[in-house]
Amino acid sequence: MGAERKANRLTMADLVLLSLLAEQPRHGYDAHRELERRQVQDWAGVSRPQIYYSLQKMAAAGLLRAAPDRDPAAGPERQIYATNQAGRRALADALERPAWSEQRERPPFLTWMALSWQARPGVFRRQCERRARFLQREVAREQAALASVTGEVKTKDHEAAWMIRLMLAQMRTELAWLRDLRRSRLNQGGQ
Repeated sequence: MGAERKANRLTMADLVLLSLLAEQPRHGYDAHRELERRQVQDWAGVSRPQIYYSLQKMAAAGLLRAAPDRDPAAGPERQIYATNQAGRRALADALERPAWSEQRERPPFLTWMALSWQARPGVFRRQCERRARFLQREVAREQAALASVTGEVKTKDHEAAWMIRLMLAQMRTELAWLRDLRRSRLNQGGQ
């Protein structure tokens, strides 16, 4: 099978793991722990079962190699994996897909907005207030994550810092939009 077809079959979990294993060899639990530490769930939903499935799938496809275990006392069931040349090539091929830069997100809140005209009286206002509170908590959480990342990598010019700044800008834009929407609805006598 060609490298392009392999790259197109790789899932988000596969790609995240290939990138993580390119940094250093890891076993499944270590990969899961590191992805949690990096708060990967904010930008790529990768569950623990997906990690183990992806490791097995990519090893069988020849995209990973077994690496020596630094702690053999942990038991033989703990397989350490590293990205090999074929895995790095498949990851690079996958990162060239046009879909990365030519898609629009479909956030659930937009769907809710489109359907909100069917909501009971007062629900529109309550949901918008709930959304604003949620976004305010997320802004605080992302600001703390940004401080942690920049402290760890010692620069603001790092992929993780760029991602967090983009998410912060998007959330702040939505908060400003919600404030404008609330003012507009109040001026129209809305709920």
